[in-house]
Amino acid sequence: MARHRNQSGQDEEQLWNQFRSGSETAFAQLYKDFAQVLYHYCTHFAQDRPLIKDCIHDLFVELWKHRANIGPTTSVRYYLMASIKRKLVRHLTAEQKISSQEDVQTDLLPGCDPSYEAIVISQEEETFVNDCLHKAIERLPRRQREAVYLRFYQNMSNEEISTMMQINIQSVYNLIFGALSNLKKHVTLDRVRL
Repeated sequence: MARHRNQSGQDEEQLWNQFRSGSETAFAQLYKDFAQVLYHYCTHFAQDRPLIKDCIHDLFVELWKHRANIGPTTSVRYYLMASIKRKLVRHLTAEQKISSQEDVQTDLLPGCDPSYEAIVISQEEETFVNDCLHKAIERLPRRQREAVYLRFYQNMSNEEISTMMQINIQSVYNLIFGALSNLKKHVTLDRVRL
């Protein structure tokens, strides 16, 4: 598996190991690199924004507190996303905010704002296509939305998605294929259906 680097080019595994050794600088960098990613990921399972922020805060507090006992990882992103998902689901279940996995309401996946440097026409086209894509993604079943988000927005491998979603690898392929087939019905190059 390729080694992951953060936006400043640092090796994430190395940063993780520095954090485990007690580096406050490495810990701060991990928070900076992943807090927003975790927040966006959690919005697909809950709409309670303060709860999401509390869970992320709690996760990082626990990480720091237990850093000496935390093992190495080859994917910091996967480790943190799996951890925050478990924590959020525990909180939601404890608060009886969901009655079953299928009842979880999700928001739109985070999109790309149009570039201000682009010409006005391309801005409008990009905004329109993004809006249509988000609406089409919103229509997908929850599990397909989650698989699409993990695969295309978080660049996770199918094996990582399989473990994260607790399904077999064939189910991951089926979910992604089904999602793409559904999206093609609503968004194509020659037409966009709302």
